[in-house]
Amino acid sequence: MSGTVPGTASGGVLKAGWMTYTLVGLVTVLSVFPLYYTIVMASHTNAEMAASTPPLLPNSSLFGNVKKALDLAPLNHGLINSVIVAGSLALGTVSLSTLAGFAFAKLRFRGSNILLAICIATMMVPLQMGVIPLYMLMAKLGLAGHLSAVILPGLCTAFGVFFMRQYVVSAVPDELIEAAYMDGAGPFRVLWSVVVPAVRPAMAVLGMLTFLMAWNDFFWPIIVLSSQNPTVQVSFQSLATGYAPQQSIIMAGTLYGTVPVLVVFALLGRQIVGGIMQGAVKG
Repeated sequence: MSGTVPGTASGGVLKAGWMTYTLVGLVTVLSVFPLYYTIVMASHTNAEMAASTPPLLPNSSLFGNVKKALDLAPLNHGLINSVIVAGSLALGTVSLSTLAGFAFAKLRFRGSNILLAICIATMMVPLQMGVIPLYMLMAKLGLAGHLSAVILPGLCTAFGVFFMRQYVVSAVPDELIEAAYMDGAGPFRVLWSVVVPAVRPAMAVLGMLTFLMAWNDFFWPIIVLSSQNPTVQVSFQSLATGYAPQQSIIMAGTLYGTVPVLVVFALLGRQIVGGIMQGAVKG
């Protein structure tokens, strides 16, 4: 019996109805509104925002407020440091997690299940419990106040290892690994030529998630870094000084610190989503 599925085109592609477009539009508006209202708040004064009818449209004071924020806080220095920290953590986490995930998924060695269980168990330990000994270690190594104190502890995460291990298990068949070994390839050649091309979508997702988490991290950097060498999140605290902090200046600085992340996602978002869809189709 031939025919097409209701709601699909002749080629079998699902056709979206008006309810789908309405729902997608509503979700888009709700997602974009916080960013839009940040722009509105960043372009007005506290008095204007405290009026009985708060403004809903931005005005020309935005760039003036951004300049004031740059004068009050070392945002440019913080942006450069955040790019270094977030980029290093994303690259290190993706590389080391892919290596460890491949080892746990496809290599057989004694104690692998126990080591994996210990790795997963560390995800249950709150970061706050290890702050004091970690800071003492960084101070003893002479790294306190330096960006390396933020980068080194987060170069490889238990979440990244578990995430890549699960993806390698599902995306790379054992038969493909065995065929590569029969052709004379070693473990590192198998990793580079067989595993990495198959798990590239997962590497892109993990890299983006790690970059965003490192960019937004405030707790550990404010403890281990000084005000003279901050990340962008730490530098924001200089904007909240005084008896009555200027919310418009704070929002202007926040917007300034958010722009690089938006630019990165605008440039790489389609490639990441395309890689995820490609991996889903192959899976």
